[in-house]
Amino acid sequence: MANEANAAIGTQPVYDARTLGKPRMLVLGFQHMFAMFGATVLVPALTGLSVSATLLFAGLGTLLFHLLSKGKVPAFLGSSFAFLGGYAAIAPKLPDAGGNPTVANTEMLPYACFGVACAGLLYLVLSALFKVFGAKRVMAFFPPIVTGPIIISIGLTLSKSAVENCATHWWIALVAILVVIIANIWGKGMIKIIPILLGVIASYVAAALTGNVDFTQVTAAPWIGLPFAGEDTVFYLLSHDPDSALLVSAVITILPIAIATMVEHIGDMCAISSTCGRNYVQDPGLHRTLLGDGLATSLASLFGAPANTTYGENTGVLALSRVYDPRVIRIAAGLAILFSFCPKFAALVTAMPQATCGGVSLVLYGMISAVGVRNVVENRVDFTKSRNVIIAALIMVLSIGIAYSTAGALALGPVKLTGLAVGALVGILLNAVLPGKDYEFGTDLKGDTSSDLGRY
Repeated sequence: MANEANAAIGTQPVYDARTLGKPRMLVLGFQHMFAMFGATVLVPALTGLSVSATLLFAGLGTLLFHLLSKGKVPAFLGSSFAFLGGYAAIAPKLPDAGGNPTVANTEMLPYACFGVACAGLLYLVLSALFKVFGAKRVMAFFPPIVTGPIIISIGLTLSKSAVENCATHWWIALVAILVVIIANIWGKGMIKIIPILLGVIASYVAAALTGNVDFTQVTAAPWIGLPFAGEDTVFYLLSHDPDSALLVSAVITILPIAIATMVEHIGDMCAISSTCGRNYVQDPGLHRTLLGDGLATSLASLFGAPANTTYGENTGVLALSRVYDPRVIRIAAGLAILFSFCPKFAALVTAMPQATCGGVSLVLYGMISAVGVRNVVENRVDFTKSRNVIIAALIMVLSIGIAYSTAGALALGPVKLTGLAVGALVGILLNAVLPGKDYEFGTDLKGDTSSDLGRY
């Protein structure tokens, strides 16, 4: 205890932040909130969901995760990028007066939220399987030859929207792109961990200084208010007469995305374990962390907030500060909850220029696909095997081909399946029936952590 009390932050591991004093704990909590901020609020800006509800349920979801994981894992839950493809497929933004897709699709967002809520429940199924059968036997159904191409396809199917957003003001988008690249490649310390936030701020300021931002709603918004947006919630949908075919389509479309995010979660737990020098895969166990992540996602979706996921940005802060106490993460969660009660801040995010979103999205979506490539490479998937070539080929061609076809989806009666849903289902089925499976989870930490969508 004495050694920890005298330890300098960043030089020696600190597992009990109380030895540092409350002021330092608060500062460290702000640092963790700062790290997750840019990425977390970007998701509602891209989808049309409530910024305030997003922050509220990022905080509440993190606290729920800590409760279910016995308060042992220093993980923060922020908005998941992986589900952006699901929101775009079910509730694409509508054109404004100028023809640009900037208007939230409030009629369809509840259907997308319902699909995400069901995807969160899929975590509970996997959690139970991990508890009963163990990680190795369950992960045999989700090897890198399946998850890698799925992650690649998620990024590529979103690429069109990123380019279209950039095209509204390319120079504003380029500011965001350049700042993200510079911070990511040459940044040091905290700068390297928050490139998306820095890109958003720089591009936003450049747009504001040149008169390309409308602050009317920001001026009109109050400083304090409730963080709920009833028109975006699944509760609102269920109080009306929903289209059952659309509900089924949303569920089938979004459920396969959970495959990628669940594997990402497992990679995050391995990465946090490696960073902190504690085996969180065994204690409290993946069944508990998956349960926390899944319930947090379902809870957020029920109130019109995006899906949650464990954040690589905050793992980077752990490595930077070497303070591994989960109490600091819970302070960050409390701060996120406080910010959710500020409608003026939410209005500031909503007023973000479309080109700013496009610029950071262009890099972000490309990074998602790059992580899929990394997942395949670092697990040394053997493409001399015909089974692996066939599985990867069909996943990517079906996912991307259907997405960019004239119909944009595969119709099975009243139900429509997106390309990503079809590709994921076909990949899982082929991997299960074709001979030659050789992947074993837990034998290579580098490979197991290579599906982390938030690591960069």
